[in-house]
Amino acid sequence: MTTISDAVLPLLGAIDPWGWQAHPEVWFLVLAILALGWWAVRVIGPRVVPAGQPVVTPFQRRAFVAATVLLLASADWPVHDIAEAHLYSVHMVQHMAITFIVPPLYLLAMPAWLVRLLVLEGGVGSRVVRRMAHPVVAGVVFNALVAITHWSGVVQLSFDSGTFHYSLHMMLFLSALLMWVPVAAPIPELRISLPGQMIYLFLMSIIPTIPAAWLTFAEGVVYRHYDDGFEMWGVSVQSDQQTAGLIMKLLGGFYLWGIIILKFIGYSRIHHRDGQIMRPADGRHLDLQRRVVEAEPVE
Repeated sequence: MTTISDAVLPLLGAIDPWGWQAHPEVWFLVLAILALGWWAVRVIGPRVVPAGQPVVTPFQRRAFVAATVLLLASADWPVHDIAEAHLYSVHMVQHMAITFIVPPLYLLAMPAWLVRLLVLEGGVGSRVVRRMAHPVVAGVVFNALVAITHWSGVVQLSFDSGTFHYSLHMMLFLSALLMWVPVAAPIPELRISLPGQMIYLFLMSIIPTIPAAWLTFAEGVVYRHYDDGFEMWGVSVQSDQQTAGLIMKLLGGFYLWGIIILKFIGYSRIHHRDGQIMRPADGRHLDLQRRVVEAEPVE
């Protein structure tokens, strides 16, 4: 008699999470980014940047390379294939990379002259970008997309349709790029104040806790296509689902709170330095003289 396990075992044996898969859409995106970066630095930059000034700084070059390498690593094989078919926790790490790390790196890599040329001196498109990058609009759009992408129906459709999956990741990446503009824009005209940035990032860390808590404490399997009987690295579907929720809540929260702390330290230093500059030196000398006179004994 044939048992259920006898029927399932051949299917499990055919699953190879490390089998190489080509993703030409990812290669095309990365090549397009590299081509646009080269064109901006080699063709446009020398025409608009005054002679003697660098088109890009070494830090901007490093940020661009780091963002591109991380984008390729998180969107290509094997991370992509494991994330979409086997472990939702890896899927969560992938989404964190393309929304929390890669977008601000690309913003830090952009020279100020390029941003002013594209955003401040452009036409209708630049006005749309500025409106979409408004903290309220960008924050609402990004978090709405994040919430939608965790709906089980959307996750299943993303698994079934490669085109929908690619389009969804592109929308997430672009919305994350706009979400980071108020914090990491290369020019001050597009950034909000440091206290505003800290409040903004605090809100960005609070909102994702809702889908994260839902994933962590949900009973049963939320995303059915991960429940195929194959447990990669011995991780059960339930444990994988809970780990994904914890990654979203803890790892994402710690990352944003780390940035908040760094910005608070920078704000404190600026505030202290401005206070020292505004305090008149003559006042300190007069105060010292007054204390010396008051301390002298009266004969």
